[in-house]
Amino acid sequence: MVWRIGVDSGGTFTDVCLFNDKTGESHVWKLSSTPADPSIGIADGIAQALERAGANPADVSFLGHGTTVATNALIQLRGVPTGLITTDGFRDLLEIGRQKRPHLYDTQAMKPTVLVPRVLRKGVVERLRHDGSVDLALDETGLRQAARDLAKEGIQSLAVCFLYSFRNGEHEQRALAILKEELPDIFICASSDVAPEFREFERMSTVVVNAYLGPVMQRYIQRLYSRIKDLGIKVEPKLTQSNGGIISFDTAASLPVRTILSGPTTGVVAAQAISKRAGYPNVITFDVGGTSSDVALLTNGLCAQANQTDAGGYPIKAPMLDIHAVGAGGGSIAYVDNGGLLKVGPRSAGADPGPACYGKGNEEPTVTDANIVLGTLDAGTLLGGRLTVRRELAEAAVKRLADRLGLGVMEAAQGIIAVVTANMAKAIRVISVQRGHDPREYALFAFGGAGPLHAARLAQELDMKRVIVPKAPGILCAMGLLLTDLRTDLMQTQFQELGADAVPAIRATFARLKRDADAWFEEERVARDAQAVEMLVDMRYAGQNYELSVPLQDDGDDAALLAGLTAGFEKAHQRQYGFVVPKERIEIVTCRLAAIGKTPKIALPDIPPGTEDIAAAVTGARDVWFPETGSWTPVPVYARTGLRSGHAFEGPAIVEQMDATTLVLPNMSARVDTQENIILEFK
Repeated sequence: MVWRIGVDSGGTFTDVCLFNDKTGESHVWKLSSTPADPSIGIADGIAQALERAGANPADVSFLGHGTTVATNALIQLRGVPTGLITTDGFRDLLEIGRQKRPHLYDTQAMKPTVLVPRVLRKGVVERLRHDGSVDLALDETGLRQAARDLAKEGIQSLAVCFLYSFRNGEHEQRALAILKEELPDIFICASSDVAPEFREFERMSTVVVNAYLGPVMQRYIQRLYSRIKDLGIKVEPKLTQSNGGIISFDTAASLPVRTILSGPTTGVVAAQAISKRAGYPNVITFDVGGTSSDVALLTNGLCAQANQTDAGGYPIKAPMLDIHAVGAGGGSIAYVDNGGLLKVGPRSAGADPGPACYGKGNEEPTVTDANIVLGTLDAGTLLGGRLTVRRELAEAAVKRLADRLGLGVMEAAQGIIAVVTANMAKAIRVISVQRGHDPREYALFAFGGAGPLHAARLAQELDMKRVIVPKAPGILCAMGLLLTDLRTDLMQTQFQELGADAVPAIRATFARLKRDADAWFEEERVARDAQAVEMLVDMRYAGQNYELSVPLQDDGDDAALLAGLTAGFEKAHQRQYGFVVPKERIEIVTCRLAAIGKTPKIALPDIPPGTEDIAAAVTGARDVWFPETGSWTPVPVYARTGLRSGHAFEGPAIVEQMDATTLVLPNMSARVDTQENIILEFK
């Protein structure tokens, strides 16, 4: 068993990467996704890639998979009828939320749809105090009646969330046991299992989202598992989590909320490995697909972890890589708003019907259509000739938009690119400038099917000097699945002032978390020498409402532990907020432990300089419209397969490959490094 497979299923394309552990041989493949049932596109992609590689399905030793199924189901509200059982008197908490308006000065801002309507929210008598002690015992008779009432309403899933269950989960666990007796055929989950952290609204929102998506993910995994087995693949597949690690299909089916960012995380994992290997530890990743752009900031080779995000307007407390997404991709639709201004996205043409140039019925111009019109994309075929596009349809769509704007076709097409670039730049400023980082000190690491096409313009917008384009940018998320580890994140909220008295409690909490980690290692059959743990503590100044995560190193010295946490917190606070308060009390909020099971990874060897003449990589030339000149400019086209380590050339130029197209601007130079990345630099 020598083949390792990574598959990334997006809204527009499905990417497959194969790697042979023995020979180092690799193969990549890309095909259109099947949004109606993503498992079809995944199985077809695996079969086609195996056939192209001449590989036997029985020889597959690893199969990892990233998906947007949970994300899309939440955003499109395609979950199942879900019920909620909570502490009596608190059933409206889900709807009240934090009483924050999404946009402070927008008096007509709409709140997201409540996933559980009031009639499906039931309160039961029980109450824990803030310290986890029992104030009122669980009313088991009332709980059973609530379950029967919800069953009559036709729910398919049920969430349980009691006050202070993060302190003491006994009531929730007893409720789970009773509910499984009463409702054996529905998906049931409890907040003490899904998100055992304080902040009752966010915890409730998280467990409700998990329940809402549970049956959707279960059905998807069952279909995909069956198709994988039908191919003759015997290995148990894994699925990516939002934290960049992988988990079993069974765990993903029970905790779908942890896969909300399943798709983009592995691209960041791959970028971490490749950029570090190439000598660029500080990069901003730029992943552009058909629907969205995902960006992340890597400092010293690592991406920060976030403990909460907002998906479709729903707060989610789950460990994840700190990735920011914006609705700006190749399929993003350009339109004129009510004020007569040009806008691009977030609405997307997706894979079906796709951009106007696909000829599948869409007549609205997209970013891809604009690139076809400008000549930056091949006006004949994409995906190495397997996807035919029609320039005349792209021109017609852009012309209709141009007429509304009173512009020429080329000006309108370039306007689409300028607007989508501004949207992408805004996303990068969120993760850099707004968090105390200067993007000019970072390189832009571009991947995804459309990332290399837009990277030069984006770097220019942000005054970034360098762009890195990996060897296989369009399938990097799939490749990242072959570079990631098994991982689970454990946490326990613990309010306490930082001081000498807190040290025994901190150690006791982490001892409990380590016992849970050991149980997980055993369940996942992780060998002792492949086990690793990382410890962090969420901290804040007394009176603050937001925490910062600080790494914990404990060698048994109490004073060193306290000094390390204090220094780490002050450093993080200075970077995030620009100041520290030396004598202010510091509070511990939550202890976190990441349990990591190391897995074999694909090799990233240095490639010696090639002896081939770079002229052999030139496949021809085509005219490209540049706004700098306001006219057409003949541009050489290079085949990425013909570029070797050590090759160098000047812009303007186009580099084409099966999975992506790279644009090199007139004021840029390009070279191929020993990792076969293309390094673009402004002159």
